[in-house]
Amino acid sequence: MTANEHDRFFVPAVSGRFERRLIADLAAGRCAAIRVPDFFSPDECALVMNALLKVEFAAYGRARVWPEVMRFGVGVSDHRHNGTISEEYWAAVDESRRAWEELSLPFDPFELCRTRLGADLPQPVEVARHDGRVMGAGVAREPNQGFLVHFDDAQREFSDGFLDANVICQFAFNLYLSVPDSGGETVVWRHRWHPADDKHKPAGSYGFKESVVGDAESFQMIPRIGEAVLLEPRYFHAVRPSGGGRRIALGFSVSMTDTGQLLTWG
Repeated sequence: MTANEHDRFFVPAVSGRFERRLIADLAAGRCAAIRVPDFFSPDECALVMNALLKVEFAAYGRARVWPEVMRFGVGVSDHRHNGTISEEYWAAVDESRRAWEELSLPFDPFELCRTRLGADLPQPVEVARHDGRVMGAGVAREPNQGFLVHFDDAQREFSDGFLDANVICQFAFNLYLSVPDSGGETVVWRHRWHPADDKHKPAGSYGFKESVVGDAESFQMIPRIGEAVLLEPRYFHAVRPSGGGRRIALGFSVSMTDTGQLLTWG
């Protein structure tokens, strides 16, 4: 493919809701992301943001995630050991649930995301289970210094049997609650991991040097308050540093099972 050619399937689709046909397109590779503006109303975003402004965010493990990314809630990626979930994850999940409940919001923001995400689907979107135990619902992330170029693929990161379901593909979900004055774009490249790519990855880091994507085709998505994005995370992607203001989004991973149901996990 030359620099002037474009893959018609490597595009972000835009819709007023997460349509069943678009989710099928994303699973089949007929689009690379789905963007839904106004997924949350300004009032809903403000309610969650005002509550989050009163709590302290913690950093992901700095040895693995640098530049620093802040979060409220728990992510399973910090509790991976030799391809399995460490026992400490479950205590962290319980603590995270309590912390979100203590915000005393009039609604559960992750439950509302799941309900609206699955509104056009035949089965409800539910939180995934591992060995019968309910996993974390999601995380509020604040990557003001950006995310390095990386990809997400639980099938490579974890051993078989990660979820109590037969998984056929994985998505990443983000809902923007607050956006910076400038920057903070999500960039997605038409490049998936190859073993040779690891020479571009510093030891111990989750991310890669940008040289890993070379001259691959790309698109970027500017974050907008209230917009939700569902994307194909096996494509290499990154978040650019913010230029003033806080970039905070609710996020979780989504797996599609062999029955077509969507399961989420943080």
